[in-house]
Amino acid sequence: MDFYSIIKAASDFLWDYILLILLCGSGIWFSIRTGFIQVRNFGKGMKQVFGNLSLKGETAGADGMSSFQALTTAIAAQVGTGNIAGCATAIASGGPGAIFWMWVSAFFGMSTMFGEAVLAQKYKTTIDGEVTGGPIYYIRAAFQGGFGKFLAGFFSVAIILALGFMGNMVQSNSIGTAFKTAFGVSPVIIGVIVALLAGFVFMGGVQRIASVTEKLVPLMAAFYILGCIAVLVINHNTVLLALQQIFVMAFQPQAMAGGVVGVTVKEAMRFGVARGLFSNEAGMGSTPHAHAIAKVNKPEEQGNVAMVGVFIDTFVVLTLNALVIISSGVVGTIDPATGEARTGVVMAQYAFEKAFGGFGSIFVAVCLLFFAFSTIVGWYFFGESNIKALFGKRAVKIYAALVVVFVALGSALKVDIVWLMADFFNGLMVLPNLIALLALTGTIVKISRGQDGLERLRK
Repeated sequence: MDFYSIIKAASDFLWDYILLILLCGSGIWFSIRTGFIQVRNFGKGMKQVFGNLSLKGETAGADGMSSFQALTTAIAAQVGTGNIAGCATAIASGGPGAIFWMWVSAFFGMSTMFGEAVLAQKYKTTIDGEVTGGPIYYIRAAFQGGFGKFLAGFFSVAIILALGFMGNMVQSNSIGTAFKTAFGVSPVIIGVIVALLAGFVFMGGVQRIASVTEKLVPLMAAFYILGCIAVLVINHNTVLLALQQIFVMAFQPQAMAGGVVGVTVKEAMRFGVARGLFSNEAGMGSTPHAHAIAKVNKPEEQGNVAMVGVFIDTFVVLTLNALVIISSGVVGTIDPATGEARTGVVMAQYAFEKAFGGFGSIFVAVCLLFFAFSTIVGWYFFGESNIKALFGKRAVKIYAALVVVFVALGSALKVDIVWLMADFFNGLMVLPNLIALLALTGTIVKISRGQDGLERLRK
């Protein structure tokens, strides 16, 4: 077996069996133990996010970000190619029914995300005068001694590789592909431009990251949502049929026309859960890095806000994109340029082209630029938090320079192996994160019941 086949076999086993059970099981576990916190506190979370909505919040400093800035930084990472390319890939591989399993995993994942955010708040610390936090710290709190250090280090290395390097290559590659389709521009040119812009944001530190995400995320989400609604109005005769396909084909993948040949319920679940995680990142251990440094009165508040991030990502943006693709009748169609079935960005662009004509590809390319760029910023920040924890603040500039190089390279490379490696390391980083979350279930439950959890020793 070659290297690709070995990694694919390992990744498939990880996602088809271990993570499918662990992620869904953990979400159900935390939902039950917290009394379905995603339902009980959903209204509070929405009020906290939208009650005082502003695109110009307080300035982020060494003591952290505002709660809204932390949320937009988290959403910047969540709303990316997973919502456009990942959603289309899930439908192409698992049929429309995959979207139902995305919803299920996201609903239960909201409680997991609550747990991640409140633990990140509880165990945040200060390094070189700056507030930081994330799974590496609550993993060490859950397991004292050498085992905890090993798990925490394993997580940090996995997230730096999965998101900071390989994941950001995937993001820039999606931008390059979309712009080549829409404008015929060389992906290399686009990659260099994106890399330079990203480097400018990276070098501004947490202040510039917070400033960019709090402005970019709400505007890009609103623009894309309006575009999706416009397509659904044009496709109004097939929207209800699209919804019917999602529900029916989750359990009977071949029950209706428009399905993907050979898809089983297991495959619909596998691609729905896997692409759903890639999209909303619940349980992955990535977004807690942003929620850790939010300036809130008690951890529960940021936990409520974090759940809203999953809701916006999956139940709003991803669902609208899925309805556009399914209602446009592009599932299973062949791309004449390649002779293969459309998938990923190409499928999404074709769906918008059917409604908007030639402007459809341009619309998706522009949206993907903002979505993927914001994800590059968010994922860089998550990796940076772990670089600080492992090597100190002095290593950040080296890390930033390397990420810029990877972003530029990713736009031009054939990234099948990069996608696969990103998926594999995404799966690996989930394991220590979920183990720590389950070990700290009692702490999460206490905070969900109104105990603020601030009795930690501040470092």
